[in-house]
Amino acid sequence: MFSHISSRLRLSAITIAALGATMALAAPAGLAHAAPTTTPEPSSASARTATVAAPATTTAAWAAGTRAYLVITAPGDTSLARNAVVNNGGSVFASYDAIGVVVAHSTSAAFASTLRSVSGVQQVGATRTSDVPADAYNPALPANPSQSTTTLNESNRWDMTQIKADQAWAVTTGSASVKVGVLDTGVDDQHQDIAPNFDAADSVSCAYGKADTRSGAWRDVDTHGTHVAGTIAAAKNGKGVIGVAPGVKIASVRIAEPNSTLFFAENTVCGFMWAGDHGFKVTNNSYYTDPWQFNCPDNLDQAAIIEGVRRAQAYAEGKGSLQVAAAGNSNYDLANKTTDSSSPNDSTPVYRTLTNDCVDIPTELPGVVTVAAMGNGNVKASYSNFGNGVIDVAAPGGDGSSGVYSTLPGGKYGTKNGTSMASPHVAGVAALMASVDPTLTPADIRARLNTQANDTACPSDSRCKGTTAKNGFFGEGQVDALKAVGGSTPPSGAYFENLTDVAISDNTTVESAITVTGVTGNAPAALKVGVDIKHTYIGDLKVDLVAPDGSVYTLHNRTGGSADDIVRTYTVNASSETANGVWKLRVNDNARQDTGRIDAWNLTF
Repeated sequence: MFSHISSRLRLSAITIAALGATMALAAPAGLAHAAPTTTPEPSSASARTATVAAPATTTAAWAAGTRAYLVITAPGDTSLARNAVVNNGGSVFASYDAIGVVVAHSTSAAFASTLRSVSGVQQVGATRTSDVPADAYNPALPANPSQSTTTLNESNRWDMTQIKADQAWAVTTGSASVKVGVLDTGVDDQHQDIAPNFDAADSVSCAYGKADTRSGAWRDVDTHGTHVAGTIAAAKNGKGVIGVAPGVKIASVRIAEPNSTLFFAENTVCGFMWAGDHGFKVTNNSYYTDPWQFNCPDNLDQAAIIEGVRRAQAYAEGKGSLQVAAAGNSNYDLANKTTDSSSPNDSTPVYRTLTNDCVDIPTELPGVVTVAAMGNGNVKASYSNFGNGVIDVAAPGGDGSSGVYSTLPGGKYGTKNGTSMASPHVAGVAALMASVDPTLTPADIRARLNTQANDTACPSDSRCKGTTAKNGFFGEGQVDALKAVGGSTPPSGAYFENLTDVAISDNTTVESAITVTGVTGNAPAALKVGVDIKHTYIGDLKVDLVAPDGSVYTLHNRTGGSADDIVRTYTVNASSETANGVWKLRVNDNARQDTGRIDAWNLTF
């Protein structure tokens, strides 16, 4: 499926062929474990972005031999560094004043060494060992694939039940006010399971290190990003698959370059800056930053890469964005680094010795949640990287014939295995947390991810160091979506749901009905009423549950002011009501200007 399985996508070589409407599933291919044999997951901008594009006059025309560099200076104003670039045989491709990072191009072999001696320039590092593609100067838009329809009905897949996402949906499916950025190969926004939750206004291409805000620039140049996006937030619409957080918004930040599907440092810098400036609560990063699987601070080029990406990540976090990242698919101990023979992957790899000072970017950067992969059950996926003190949490990534089934471009579906597939499960759980409590900071979500995880003991494997509570294979344990949203026990009893949208116009009263059958006696004293209402001013709304005999139970009465959406589960003492019959959710809009819809609601007896 991937022509560059040896690149940085955090995906194993096990990829099951895409499904069309017939849902025919191909047999899995073989699994590749070598660290560089994993391919990363990579993602226009509005005037809100703090990204400062270099003046067009400073950008030279492309020429053979053009290489890219990160030039690091003091944050706040990069004008002196930009001038130094131009005065020393380079051109400014992009600049990020807030973090003091300039993306420069030059054909001069002496460019980096010359610029390092300029006053005010702190670091300079080549981000590639190959030429910048000519496409960087006039990028082609990715294809917009024709769409297939599916006859597949949603079902509870093993990966979702393993983390209790299906049970968490009774509490919340996520809020549309929560945006998750997919930094990857791009996303097919037209896909039937992604389109309902896709945020085009905040999607972009960051390929080559500069925001490309043209419509469609965010689209998938592979299949990887679309698969990741579906795991996070495929819509709960009765067809295809359901994501961990099917009510949140997805934005695509394509950081993979076409043809190579490589994720260079300048692309990652652009992606994190975009995430911070566009209000992403969470980003998913299922890749490593090319061309070095590990960047070592004693190498001048790699030191600049570490610093530039670190600053961009810190900027995004400072703006309220939590980064979740895949640990990698090399079955490698990240706490005991020794050698690397797979880098650089954009030219000829070389054998080199490593120390633990060398880091896998972005997964080993401070503040990033590092995710290991599990198979079907409480087992480490055979390919997953590990490391005591490095891995934060674990989640299903698939292994062997038990893969993670999700969306693929063109309305299709398919199965993939990898830590690339584990990370979006965690990003989805983080998004559910933020939906339940919008006040959570990135640090809060990190802490709660740790506390909600289910402890998973080491197997009989001497490589697994640590305790049951925290170890090198599973970190704090496997994420638990139900616990993450405040649930303690699975919902019990019969479950009924209405997914049909009902428009809520100004100053109107609308109803959505659920017919309950097969339940003996009366409703329980703790009837669970799950409500998902999309509305731009919930202070306008009165929401009632109407029992079959016409009794009214008020759930929400014009509170919340200008907040968006009501996505929560209410508990109603309905023990005096006969269970069977037609129950209604009644919504009364009491003002003008703001409208919405009943997106879905459910009853659990």
